[in-house]
Amino acid sequence: VQLVESGGGLVPAGGMLTLSCKVTGFPDDDYVVAWFRQAPGKEREGVSSVNIADDFSNVVDKVKGRFTTSNDRLSEVVYLFMNRLKPEDTAIYYCAASPLPVLGLRRSQFEYWGQGTQVTVSS
Repeated sequence: VQLVESGGGLVPAGGMLTLSCKVTGFPDDDYVVAWFRQAPGKEREGVSSVNIADDFSNVVDKVKGRFTTSNDRLSEVVYLFMNRLKPEDTAIYYCAASPLPVLGLRRSQFEYWGQGTQVTVSS
């Protein structure tokens, strides 16, 4: 299984970015993909997750109303759409995949991780 993120960059506060996570190697659709982020000096935290089989998804309260996630099953890409970005959203964003098809954001659930992509929001 491999995950490759893309789409990070520098954006002013109030702007938007879309991150992509290309997932390859799973034999079927029974897996979950999540987005995590880690800001300098802080713990890695979960942001969103999506069940590939049924497209059910969730986002954490901290970003609800600003971030959404979706899955393009045909192209095997999971997106994180980020709107009204704030400086506190600055972090390295990682996508992760779990063969356990249960929505969740516990780091221990996720076996496979991408290399991360930097998102910087200027004030």
